[in-house]
Amino acid sequence: MRIVLVLEYDGSNYCGWQSQSESCAIQDAVEKALSAIAKEDIRIVTAGRTDAGVHAFYQVVHFDTLTSRPLSAWVRGVNAFLPEDISILWAGEVPDDFHARYSAVERRYLYFLLNQSARPGIHHNKVGWFHVPLELETMQAAGKLLVGEHDFSSFRAAECQAKSPVRTITHLNIVRQGNLVVFDLRANSFLHHMVRNIIGCLVYIGKGKYPADWIDELLQHRNRTFAAPTFSAAGLYLAGVRYDPSWLIPEFSDFPIISNGVLR
Repeated sequence: MRIVLVLEYDGSNYCGWQSQSESCAIQDAVEKALSAIAKEDIRIVTAGRTDAGVHAFYQVVHFDTLTSRPLSAWVRGVNAFLPEDISILWAGEVPDDFHARYSAVERRYLYFLLNQSARPGIHHNKVGWFHVPLELETMQAAGKLLVGEHDFSSFRAAECQAKSPVRTITHLNIVRQGNLVVFDLRANSFLHHMVRNIIGCLVYIGKGKYPADWIDELLQHRNRTFAAPTFSAAGLYLAGVRYDPSWLIPEFSDFPIISNGVLR
């Protein structure tokens, strides 16, 4: 049978999602816990890999198993074998043609940026930080230029393995709550480091280094060397993966550390 899981994690203590020989990845911890419950070797497929230090409110994986267990075992049972900073939220059985990555129609990322002169303490590793005041309206105007289908070569990592740099951003919203700036991005899929590179460029615009229409220049250049440096991973969260409703996979809208865009 094929099982699908929704999970959340704090990526601070891991070398990223993808399994590594040092067993330092989130995938390593999840596969080890699943294998303990299934009493067989389990390998999982994810909706999207996250980098070292990136977190998730809503990550999706699937795996195949010959072992029959109640769905509660794939949640509470697996959680008993997982570190405290990784948690299975939901489990379901799906047809064999479901694929966590290829069946997804949209991904959502949130980036939390603390915009104040002093670095974060309590929220260390949970938010990005920039010490110079940022102009919200200018960043919002720049963000609108990224919505739609574009060649995002200027915003992809050099090591990105995607066959095409063309992606479609369906939503990019930026709000400020006190000293916290929240970036909400949704797309059919994202290139390697694409969100963090976009945040870096928007911060450059917000601090006044470039005007909003610099984004148009970057899109036309299609060259990563013209853009801003990759921004910190600390404030980045995979916040949702959307599927066709026929798969019956729940969509979660409440996040554990925010309320109306504000860190709790």
